[in-house]
Amino acid sequence: MASRLKDQLNSRYFEAANQLKSKKARHRIVAYVESYDDIYFWRTVLSRFEDDKRYFEIMLPSHQKLERGKKSVLMNFVGEKVGPDMIACVDADYDYMLQGATAQSRRVLDSDYVFHTYAYSIENMQCYASTLHEVCVSVTLNDHRIFDFYDYLTQYSEAIFPLFVWSVWAYRTGNYSRFTMTDFARVIDPGKFNVLDPQPSLDHLRSKVGRKVKQLQMEFPDAREEYLNTKTNIKSLGVTPQTTYLYIQGHHLFDNVVVPILNKVCNRLRMERQEEIYHTAVHHEQRRNEMSCYEHSLQDIRQMLKKNTGYKQSIQYQLIQQDVEHYLASVVFPEGTGKQY
Repeated sequence: MASRLKDQLNSRYFEAANQLKSKKARHRIVAYVESYDDIYFWRTVLSRFEDDKRYFEIMLPSHQKLERGKKSVLMNFVGEKVGPDMIACVDADYDYMLQGATAQSRRVLDSDYVFHTYAYSIENMQCYASTLHEVCVSVTLNDHRIFDFYDYLTQYSEAIFPLFVWSVWAYRTGNYSRFTMTDFARVIDPGKFNVLDPQPSLDHLRSKVGRKVKQLQMEFPDAREEYLNTKTNIKSLGVTPQTTYLYIQGHHLFDNVVVPILNKVCNRLRMERQEEIYHTAVHHEQRRNEMSCYEHSLQDIRQMLKKNTGYKQSIQYQLIQQDVEHYLASVVFPEGTGKQY
């Protein structure tokens, strides 16, 4: 029974379901996503396009099994199953960088009903550099700027860009087993650093990247032309040396780069606010009450970062919006709901 239901779940199934509704009912478009966190992200993308004629219902690939992930979405729903009434929304991963070099990349890029993040994943979008100070404010309720996230991630990106080109080259040419994403992530781990003086950490990172680049140049002496072509091509896709962080593995950026920085910055901001309360309170009771009130107002860093929607100002988000606009303009729904906005 479950398998028969699964076979029915395609765009035509939802189209037929929509036709059974009253003419006044809103048209439902089902959007399948990879995981629970993706539901919130794609809700921020798609809600703009809802009106009194149409709405999106965002869900995981299967109600019968706890299947999640990009593979589940692509294997179960991409192909003949997606269509005007059922779309798939996935992380770009390296599929955008590969530009059709693999079967999965072609599935993601060639379908009019598959939408991707352009950045590697939603985690990269959540870590959008110019908005990380706002995350600190939401966590600590302290608006003192003690760390320049934009400058740090710009320098971090510039440091890792030459090795990122090698990584994309390796996956495009089938040499990924000799330089894996794990290898890449290991080299670009920034390690420990001082919030008030991050430069030594960045200098160490540049040295690590430089050594690995020289090693790859020696290992692949005939790859220079292909490397330069890859570099030119990925720049044409929107990657710049200053924004490379948006295209590396999202969980590495989130867990090993941004969250450790946020932890250190937010800890200092908390201490700063607590010291302010301690020194300005008139008496012990006021100090205790103010401190308790402040501590109860603090938020969890990871949760606030996951709810960060500052990526709406990014070029990547604008590209996703353009894809959705194109999709809605190209299909015809009942009662003219496919009209362009």
